[in-house]
Amino acid sequence: MPRALHSRGRRSLSLAGPRGGVKFALIIGMKPSLRIVIVAPDSLAVDDPTDENAESQAERSRSLRIGLLENGYNIVAVLPADVFLPDRLAQIAPDMVIVDAESGARDTLEHVVVATRDARRPIVLFTNDDDTTHVGAAIAAGVTAYVVSGLAADRVRPVLEVALARFEHEESLRRELADARTQLSDRKTIDRAKGILMKRQGLPESEAYALLRKAAMDKGLKLADVAQRIVDVADLLT
Repeated sequence: MPRALHSRGRRSLSLAGPRGGVKFALIIGMKPSLRIVIVAPDSLAVDDPTDENAESQAERSRSLRIGLLENGYNIVAVLPADVFLPDRLAQIAPDMVIVDAESGARDTLEHVVVATRDARRPIVLFTNDDDTTHVGAAIAAGVTAYVVSGLAADRVRPVLEVALARFEHEESLRRELADARTQLSDRKTIDRAKGILMKRQGLPESEAYALLRKAAMDKGLKLADVAQRIVDVADLLT
């Protein structure tokens, strides 16, 4: 189940220490910031105190979450990477997704990428895997930032701000590309509609275009929509 870590402007965090003994308690009274979902195991407890890798993972996870809260970020939930992740992310609609993964992060990353495919969000991956061969695949899959272990709490905000700026820049480029493709498609449709009018009504190009514009204005439609209707009707009659 998601675990909320905030309430009415004051956020608290209680995290088990490396051996299950010491507990960290943190109360922050800061203005709401980015709404963040962390994809990671909910518990930071280490079952086997002799497992150094688990200890390292737990300590890094604690540092990350404390760093987020100290910098005023709003951790709205900690979710496991399971089949329910897409639905949970859709319900919560966070501003950013942070993947706190162990060395075997591929499965977790795949779940997150699938979960954000229809509603893109910045994804920041924190991992203890220093094998850089995975970086290219992660970025290609949709990860905005790939951070290897060793991140200090005071560097969390700069990393997330850069990741968010990069994501917004990439989304702007995506929108521009989509707009350019739409404009090109609309232009082709309009040209085809003009050609149909020119051929069937014996009109010169300027008059065919003027007729399209007048029909669009009279019906309160976009020029491309009127052109598409003409093309559709012509296709039905051929």
